[in-house]
Amino acid sequence: MNAAPNLAAIGALIGHPARAVMLEALNDGRAWTANELAMAAAVTAQTASTHLKRLVEGGMLVVEPQGRHRYFRIASSEVAEALEALEVLATRRGARPGLGAVRRDPITQARTCYDHLAGRLGVALTESLVAQRHLGEDDNGYTLTPAGARIMTGLGIDLTAVHQRRRMFARKCLDWSERRHHLGGALGAALTERLFELAWLKHFPRSRAVKVTRQGASGLKELGLALDPSS
Repeated sequence: MNAAPNLAAIGALIGHPARAVMLEALNDGRAWTANELAMAAAVTAQTASTHLKRLVEGGMLVVEPQGRHRYFRIASSEVAEALEALEVLATRRGARPGLGAVRRDPITQARTCYDHLAGRLGVALTESLVAQRHLGEDDNGYTLTPAGARIMTGLGIDLTAVHQRRRMFARKCLDWSERRHHLGGALGAALTERLFELAWLKHFPRSRAVKVTRQGASGLKELGLALDPSS
């Protein structure tokens, strides 16, 4: 079977500027209303509704009715991973700001990549876990060492449940802003979810960018990651 027609159809869905903005916004892992996405894309509510309908029909998004509202979210981790890979290509082809501007941009410092932590913080945390031998790594991804399992369990993560998720356990995800890998997959998602539950991380309003709380800075230091005050 020739996959080219399907690839072309997906490209057409992503290729519209308004739909691209909506997909990028939704790649923070949260569900957004049509009105919120209309504001993000700077289009009318009617135009947003048309775009969202196409994205749902194309399998890129799912919609969840709740009361009077309808919430849209990325359909699957596979869709999110494809979008993140396209962002890597986009930054390679497009004009890039100076290094100082990139370093100061909140979304490059720390953000959610669908359901796991990315940006400078995500990369630094991953590299710290590897350096402390909590994670092993090879070309195919990461492995959780016995010491790492104790760390994750100590944080309150149910590793049995994480292993049962229907996705790669500990995936290497290429960070589009850092050009190094951060921890993705089921383990990356579980760790990020727990960091939010512990109030170590907090989302900026209407953004994929996240910030580390005072409690989070202390907790991450205990995990071996001392944050740079100038970052």
